[in-house]
Amino acid sequence: MKRCVLSVLLVLVCNAIVVNSGVANDAAGDWNQFRGPNRDNLSPETGLAGEWPSGGPELLQTITGIGEGYSSVSLVGDLMYTMGNVDGAEHVIALNRKTGEIVWKVRSGTEYTGGGQGNGPRGTPTVIDGLVYSLGGNGDLTCVNADTGDVVWQQNILHEYGGGNIAWGISESVLIDDGKVICSPGGKDATVVALDAKSGKVIWKSKVPEQPAASYASPVVATIGKVKQYVIFTSKGICGVSAKDGEPLWGQNASSNSIANCATPLIVDNFVFSSSDYGQGAELVELKAQGNKVSAKQVYANKNMKNHHGGMVFLDGHVFGSSSDNLTCVELRTGKQVWFERGMKGSVVYADGKIVFRNEQGPVVLLAADTKEYRELGRFEQPDRSNQKAWAHPVIADGKLYLRDMDKMLVYSLK
Repeated sequence: MKRCVLSVLLVLVCNAIVVNSGVANDAAGDWNQFRGPNRDNLSPETGLAGEWPSGGPELLQTITGIGEGYSSVSLVGDLMYTMGNVDGAEHVIALNRKTGEIVWKVRSGTEYTGGGQGNGPRGTPTVIDGLVYSLGGNGDLTCVNADTGDVVWQQNILHEYGGGNIAWGISESVLIDDGKVICSPGGKDATVVALDAKSGKVIWKSKVPEQPAASYASPVVATIGKVKQYVIFTSKGICGVSAKDGEPLWGQNASSNSIANCATPLIVDNFVFSSSDYGQGAELVELKAQGNKVSAKQVYANKNMKNHHGGMVFLDGHVFGSSSDNLTCVELRTGKQVWFERGMKGSVVYADGKIVFRNEQGPVVLLAADTKEYRELGRFEQPDRSNQKAWAHPVIADGKLYLRDMDKMLVYSLK
């Protein structure tokens, strides 16, 4: 994506970013949306086991009946929420966290099938202020009551804003911030749209230069100086749009490939780190603000982190994640590769000084969050694997590890 020239001004002072995920009323033991309360895949859990026994941690629950899909799980209060193809349609499903029993399920959209990479929804529900927001593989956006499943409002973002579905289905997990639903239909009427969280009515529509289509990543919030913005990874590159009115602020394209941009960008101080695979690589962008404008300057672009779909975490000045088929650690500020371990393509989540890595082929690995070397602390093979790749991101909350595998949810004790 070319830099959004009309909206970028020279700046005099560099201001720090303050991350603000828009989360309200998150409690200990909760994980209310994709990548956690702050959308950074960093769990606040402590007191977890320092290593795993042979065969892995204790399996507490195996839950079935949630249908096909790559949705992960969100946990708030007594319930956990996910999505799946059930009974010929996409559904949002609420389950009792203690028993695993289905409390309610509600039809949220037409069944997603096709694309050659497994059926079912790809996004994870977002749960805030007693409401659950879900976006399905065909663009069906639904808001329901978190306790009862009663539908509050629904719309299809592709139909509403002139978008077309992408090759492997809409995969975004919507962001809720300051009473707004932020999502990316990538249509001729709106690249990004902000909707009233209670009614679904349009607050603003943003047309990013070059009108990129939707991609597979999810938005995050950053505030630079006094300018709050949403950072989006579209089909053509990363960009920032004003939280106030959707005005495009900046755009960069060095980390973007032409096939699929999947990894949620990382916001660290006044920097944005983004990455994609298909041979592309990573880019670090420095953001600066003056007044209500923001500029972006590339710090570097290289191929040391080519993250496909498993996401990344930032710890102690370093970024951890899969680079194509290798689990990799790189220095954020320089892009230098510190270490890598071959044959490990998958997703990551951090907790208590350790990283849980879920290989897309099935094995689950515990490793030290070590910025100097790869140190494995245990691994196990998930039992009763489906015939699909293990793409649903793992979740750590309330001392437990949650793994979604199509119609199954497995819950392990990490204590």
